[in-house]
Amino acid sequence: MSVLKTFGLDTIEAGKSCKIVKLSAKDKLLQKLLDMGFVNGATIEVVREAPLYDPMELRIHNYILTLRKSEAALIEVYECN
Repeated sequence: MSVLKTFGLDTIEAGKSCKIVKLSAKDKLLQKLLDMGFVNGATIEVVREAPLYDPMELRIHNYILTLRKSEAALIEVYECN
């Protein structure tokens, strides 16, 4: 049985894809993330980072979204590629 190594979404490099394992956000931020489609099992592609590395541009459910690194750190993922 293999154990998946998980990371914060904020650590995933541009061009990589990952799947959501857990959301650690609370209250309004949790609801915002759920409303945007950040649910367990969803695949996310990190498209690019802004010049100063914040925010991140992400593709999820065929939508392009931006997310602050501090928010992305609350999303636990495992890398797909």
